[in-house]
Amino acid sequence: MPPVRPRLLLWIAAAAAGLLVQAPALAQYTWKDAKGQLHASDQPPPRDVPDKDVIRRPAARAAAQPAAGTVQAASAPSRPVAASAPVDPELQQRKARAEQEAKAKAQAEEQRLAGVRAQNCQRARAHLATLDSGSRLVRINERGERVVVDDNTRAQEAAQARSVVATECR
Repeated sequence: MPPVRPRLLLWIAAAAAGLLVQAPALAQYTWKDAKGQLHASDQPPPRDVPDKDVIRRPAARAAAQPAAGTVQAASAPSRPVAASAPVDPELQQRKARAEQEAKAKAQAEEQRLAGVRAQNCQRARAHLATLDSGSRLVRINERGERVVVDDNTRAQEAAQARSVVATECR
């Protein structure tokens, strides 16, 4: 029977080593979704979950264990101690990516508006050139009849076109 006992101890030691290796796998994220339901996973929460709804991150566990490191911190005053909690690198990447996407959207919207302004400017200048040319202008009224534009209407439209040129053609 003596040979069985070392094997049993070997199996117990292997199982304990396996459990120690699995300890980092126990690191879990905990968050609430939009419906208020609590979720736990070893994977980070989806991107649409706001940071305020993330209850626990694996880095929080590492921050809770520096009790042994406090003795070293007291003996080494030259090393500054970080007062803030550790930040999840994936969370930082998501924030940076969201900021870049917001900047890209704002830039695309600004470019779109600049294109619209340029088109408005071009149309207003062409209309103003037509009004200032002195040629006879004819419009079709609601009855389908041709009506000649008189001088008062021409002056009003010219003033309106000048104001559009002033605002859109910067």
